[in-house]
Amino acid sequence: MPSHKRLVVLLSLTTLLLFSSFTLISTKKSAQNDNTANENDDEDLSFLEEPDEAATTAHHHADSNLPDPDGDDEDLELDEDDDNDYGDFSSYSPSHFEAEQPPWDVDDKDVVVLKERNFTTVIENNQYVMVEFYAPWCGHCQALAPEYAAAATELKNYGVVLAKIDATAEQEMAHEYDVQGFPSIFFFVDGEHKPYTGHRTKDGIVAWVKKKIGPGVYNISTADDAERILTSENKVVLAFLTTLVGSESEELAAASKLEDNVNFYQTVVPDVAKLFHIDPEAKRPALVLVKREDEKLSYFDGKFVKAEIADFVAINKLALVTTFSKETAPLIFESKIKKQLLLFVTKKNSDKFFPIFGEAAKLFKGKLVFVHVDMDNEDAGKPVASFFGITGKGPKVLAYIGNNDGRKFLYDGEVTVDNIKAFGEDFLHDKLKPFLKSDPVPETNDGDVKIVVGDNFDDIVLDESKDVLLEVYAPWCGHCQALEPTYNKLAKHLRGIESIVIAKMDGSTNEHPRIKTDGFPTILFFPAGKKSSDPITVDVDRTVAAFYKFLRKHASIPFKLKKPTSTSKAGSGLKDEL
Repeated sequence: MPSHKRLVVLLSLTTLLLFSSFTLISTKKSAQNDNTANENDDEDLSFLEEPDEAATTAHHHADSNLPDPDGDDEDLELDEDDDNDYGDFSSYSPSHFEAEQPPWDVDDKDVVVLKERNFTTVIENNQYVMVEFYAPWCGHCQALAPEYAAAATELKNYGVVLAKIDATAEQEMAHEYDVQGFPSIFFFVDGEHKPYTGHRTKDGIVAWVKKKIGPGVYNISTADDAERILTSENKVVLAFLTTLVGSESEELAAASKLEDNVNFYQTVVPDVAKLFHIDPEAKRPALVLVKREDEKLSYFDGKFVKAEIADFVAINKLALVTTFSKETAPLIFESKIKKQLLLFVTKKNSDKFFPIFGEAAKLFKGKLVFVHVDMDNEDAGKPVASFFGITGKGPKVLAYIGNNDGRKFLYDGEVTVDNIKAFGEDFLHDKLKPFLKSDPVPETNDGDVKIVVGDNFDDIVLDESKDVLLEVYAPWCGHCQALEPTYNKLAKHLRGIESIVIAKMDGSTNEHPRIKTDGFPTILFFPAGKKSSDPITVDVDRTVAAFYKFLRKHASIPFKLKKPTSTSKAGSGLKDEL
């Protein structure tokens, strides 16, 4: 028994000693970490912010270009200079071509102000509601305000509510409705919404809404009326029915509400049907879409219900090849077919290649939207070519998946029907390699801030031996211009640290699969040895000291600057303490 007691005591003492040692080691490690943190906190970084003449001059220059005179540092998803904002192909809406106007003082007493708390109530309690998502700083929103207010006053007599919601204050609502730019306008009918695609004037809004809430389908009873419609309208739908009332007419009317750019008609008169190229002896209901284009007639052969009629019209209303313009842009963007083939060609060569493209389009009807882009057109063609990174005289064919995906694929070979057919088939079957924009790789890249383009991104940013800070900017962005002297100064201080690269990339002309931006500037950090992981978004004050502290905290390879002996030698006597 005594020996047993001694054994228990011995084991207890051993356990106590081991626990004490572990506690002491942990305490020491904790103290070391605390000391390191305190050292970082107590580090004298005042020399980082000392002004130098070049930076001060550049800063004054940058300030003169800021879009926000109040000096707001928040990044804007859409810079107010929309003519230069090609971050998203969807920016080519009708508003992209409208001149920005100065703001007015607006009496908008008939415009309902929405917030998250009352949004659902207003939508559910009213059959027709138009909602504008706006930003207070947006010039286009300010220009729209008086037109929107006037339309609200007129349309309230028709039971239509016009409302607005500040997307910058109600960000969750903006996210729910996938608001990408300002203003974004939606029209709700019985709770279901679709984008507004009309003109941003009082008369344009009123006319568009009246079509939505009107009868939708018009009766044709005489041959004279039929001939007048066929000669005056670009595209029309005619249904040949047994009666002008009842379920079939109601399905037709419901489908018409979903279509903005095509007028719907119905008739029971065989002679009228014949003028619309419907066999008077045909089984009813029969329906045809008539267009003033090469492909003039499209006959409906589906089930005569709202959804199938609407799908048929949406697919067939486009021309075989649609030339891109401010008028046709809404038709392209709203098509149920999201995959597109775009032909980029100069006006001089259009006569040669447009027919070839059209022949190929016949092979993909209902599968791809074919778009012709005139590269000589200053208002539409050139901006679209710039957005996609298409250079030279063409012709070039580009496959585009649409704004929800954004991938694009370039064909740069001989434009023939067979080649386009092969390219289109490969596109539909996911066999193409994505095309990414890139500026030329710089011949020399010896500056403190390294220049990254699409084609040297992997070599610089994804170098596993380097901690890389990357600014994605746009040359026209005022906030990027304001950041430039600070960013240059940071790079100057860190140029002696071999393990760190300070870099920048023009996000308007370069792309890479690892880069996703919601606005400019976007600042990302790629730690050494971790390049397969997503980069860290840098969200700190835009000062040299704040960036330095961020790098000290997140860099995989430790470093520390030594304060220079004199400010005139700042950046020249820095050592890498590993």
